[in-house]
Amino acid sequence: KNLCQYSTNKWGRCNAVDLTKVHSHTTMSAANNSNESYCTFTLASDVTAGGLPSEEEIAKQLESNDPKIKRHALKAAIMAMLGGEALPRILMQVIRFCINSDDKPLKKLCMLYWEVVPKYQEPTSDEVLRAASGGQSVQRKLLPEMILVCNALMNDLNHPNEYVRGSMLRFLCKVKDEEILGPLIPSIKACLQHRHQYVRKNAAMAVFHAHRLHGETLIPDGPELMDAFISAETDIGARRNAFLMLYNESEELAIQFLAKNLDDVVKFGDGFALLVLDLTRKACRRDPNQKSRFVRVLFQMLSAESPAVSYEAAWTLISLSNSPTAIRAAAVTYTSLLNSQNDNNVKMIVLERLEKLKGKHSKILQELLPDIMRGLSSPNPDVCEKVLDVAMALVSNKNVADVVTTLKREVSKTTQESSDSSEEKGKVYRNMLIQAIHGCAVRFPDVAESVVHTLMDFLSSDGGMQVIIFVRAIVEKYPDLRPAILTKLINTVDEVTNTNVMCICLWILGEYCETSETVKDAYDTITEQLGEAPFIVQAKDKKAREEAAAAAAKGPELVTKNVVLADGTYATQTVYSEPKVNTALDNTPNLRKMIVGGDIFLGSVVSSCLTKMCLRGADVGLDALTVKSMTVNSLLTMCGIVKMAEVTVSAQKSSLADCSDRVTLCCRALLDPKANAILKQALLSEGKSSFAIFLKSVQGKEGKTKEESKDDVMSTQADDLIHFRQLKSLTAQAGDLDLDDGSDLARATGYADGNSLLTNELSHVYQLSGFADPVY
Repeated sequence: KNLCQYSTNKWGRCNAVDLTKVHSHTTMSAANNSNESYCTFTLASDVTAGGLPSEEEIAKQLESNDPKIKRHALKAAIMAMLGGEALPRILMQVIRFCINSDDKPLKKLCMLYWEVVPKYQEPTSDEVLRAASGGQSVQRKLLPEMILVCNALMNDLNHPNEYVRGSMLRFLCKVKDEEILGPLIPSIKACLQHRHQYVRKNAAMAVFHAHRLHGETLIPDGPELMDAFISAETDIGARRNAFLMLYNESEELAIQFLAKNLDDVVKFGDGFALLVLDLTRKACRRDPNQKSRFVRVLFQMLSAESPAVSYEAAWTLISLSNSPTAIRAAAVTYTSLLNSQNDNNVKMIVLERLEKLKGKHSKILQELLPDIMRGLSSPNPDVCEKVLDVAMALVSNKNVADVVTTLKREVSKTTQESSDSSEEKGKVYRNMLIQAIHGCAVRFPDVAESVVHTLMDFLSSDGGMQVIIFVRAIVEKYPDLRPAILTKLINTVDEVTNTNVMCICLWILGEYCETSETVKDAYDTITEQLGEAPFIVQAKDKKAREEAAAAAAKGPELVTKNVVLADGTYATQTVYSEPKVNTALDNTPNLRKMIVGGDIFLGSVVSSCLTKMCLRGADVGLDALTVKSMTVNSLLTMCGIVKMAEVTVSAQKSSLADCSDRVTLCCRALLDPKANAILKQALLSEGKSSFAIFLKSVQGKEGKTKEESKDDVMSTQADDLIHFRQLKSLTAQAGDLDLDDGSDLARATGYADGNSLLTNELSHVYQLSGFADPVY
C-alpha cells in the first residue's frame, strides 16, 4: 500500500516518504528507531469527489463544450493553486476556452482564477544572484499571457450588459497590479458615464481603488474627475461611493461639495450621511477651528429618518460642542431613540450615552426626565433597571413628585392580572420599583407620606420584603408619620404571608406602638391572628393535610376531547383537571398557620412583641386590669409556643434552645419585679437606638462610596491604547474621539476636565532625561 509516511528525526525535521496517494486522515506506522516519533496529519477534503484531478485532466476538461464540466475543472484548478500548485499549463487553457464564455457562473469563477493565478514571470537564477551580490534588483516582468487577459477584461468593461460591466468593475477593486490596471483606466472612466446606476456605482469604487494604489501614475486627475462626477450624479449609491473617494483622497474637495449641498445632505441617503459624520470628526480632530462649518449639518441629521444616522449625529455633536443647545438637542435625540426602537441592545447603548451625559449636564437631562422614564415600558428588566439607574441620579426637588407618581403607577401595573409587559417582568421589576421609591423617599422626605401608604398595599406580594424594609426605615426617620403608618400596618398585617415580612412587621409594632390606642389595637390584632393555644396540628387537621398532599402528589389529569371551532373546523383540546383543594384550613389566619407549621423563630419574635406591649401598656395609660389581662394572655401564648417548639418536627428544631431561653426571659420580665426593673429599659429602648445607629452607618457608607466614586473617576481605562499625538500622522484615526481637544498634559496628570492645572501642582513633575535621572 502506498501511504504517505512522515517521520520526525532527532533534529525535529519532517521527512517525507512516498507521496502518491493522500488520504483525508492518516496515522503513521510505528516508529522504526528511538529517534523517530509518530506524526499524524489531517488534510481538508476538496470540493471535487475522489480527490483533485491532475493538471492534464483539468486541461482536457476545460476543452469541453459543457459549461458544467468547465466549471468543475476551473474549481479544481483554483483549489489546487490555493494549495500551492503552480499549474502553468492551465492559464492558456482558461484563456482559450473560458475567457469568452457567456456562462455567468463560469465568468465568476474566472475572476476568482485571475486573483490566484501567478501574473509575473519567475526571476532567473542569474538575476537572483546579481541582486544578492548588490547589483540591480530583480525586475518583475508580466507574463505575456496577461496581455490577452487584459484584453478580455476590457471586453467585459465594454460589454453591453450592465451587470457584466458592474461585476467586472467590482472585480477590478481587488486587482493591485499597475500593469494590469493601466490599460483599463480609459474604459473605467467611460463607465462613469454609463446610463445604469449599477455600473456608475462600481466605476466610482474602481476609480477610488486605482487612485489609492497608483494615483499619481495611473489616474492623477482622479479627485477632479470624481468631483465633476458627484456634482452631476443622482443615484444614492454612486454618490456615496464618489464622496467616499473624495473623503479619503481629497478632503478639501469633499468639504467644498458638502458646503454647496448642506440643505440636501439628509436626502442623499444613510451611507452618505455616515460618511459626512466621519468627515466631520476627522476634520475637527485635525483642526478644531473647523467645528463651526459642520454644526448646521449635524443639527439637520439629528432629525434623520435613519436611527443610525441620528445616533451618530448626536454623538458627534456632543463631541464637538459643550453648549447647552447642542447637548439638549443630542439628549432629545437619544430619548426619542430610546422610546422608538424595539431592539434592547439599542436601548442599552442609548442609556449608556445618557448616563455619561448626566455627569456634566445633569440639569439639561432633568428637563427630559419624563421622556427617559417612558423607557420603563420595555418588557426587558435589564433595560428597566438601567432606566431607573439613570432616572434616580436625575431626581431633584422640582421633579421628584412626577417621578414618584410615575413609579407608583408602574407598581400598580405589576399587580394587574393581564398579559401586558409589566406583568411579564414579574417580581424583579416590582422590587426595582420599590427600591427606587425607597431611594426617593429617603432623599426627599416630602414624598415619603404619599408613597408609604401606596407601597404597604404590596406587603403580601412578591416585593413584600422590600416594602417592609422601606417602611421600617421611614418609621424610624420620620416620627411624624408613625401614627398613620402604624394604623395602616395593623390593618394589613393579616394579609402578610411571608415569614420574614411578618417578623419585621411584629418588630415594628412592638417597638413603635407608643400610644394607648395603637398598643391596644396592635395587641388585639396579633392575638386575634394567633388564636388560642395550643399551636399544634390537631388530628383531624393532620388527616386533611395528608389527604391534600396525596391528592397533589397524583398531579393533574390529562383530558383530551374534540371541539368545533367558530369557523366550523375541528380541533383537539387538551385540558388539565386538578383535584379540588380542601379549603378547610384556608380560614386559618396566616400568623397562626406559620406558628402551627413549626416556625420557631417567628414564635420567639411574637413572644418578644407581646412582652414589649405588656411592659409599655402601663406607661402609655392603659388601666391595670387591661394590662393584667394582656400579661396573662401573653404568658399562655408563650407557653403554647414553647410547647409547639418541643413537639413539632421542623427544619428549625435546632432553634428550640434559643426559643426556650428567649421565652423564659420574656416571662421573667413580665412576672418578676426585679427582672422587670432590669430588662424593661433594654427591651423598650435598646432596639430602636441600635436600629437608628445602623441606619446612620448605612447612610454614611453610601455617602463615602459616592465620594470615592467621584474622586476615582477614570478618564481612561487601564487597557486603553495610549495615543502619542507627536508620533502619529494627522490623518491617523484614533480609537477614541476626544473632539473637545483637552490638553494632553491635562489628561496625563489626571485632570480630565483640564480646569485644575496650576503651576504649583506641577512643581513635582520632572522630565526623565536619560541616565542622569535617579531611576537609573
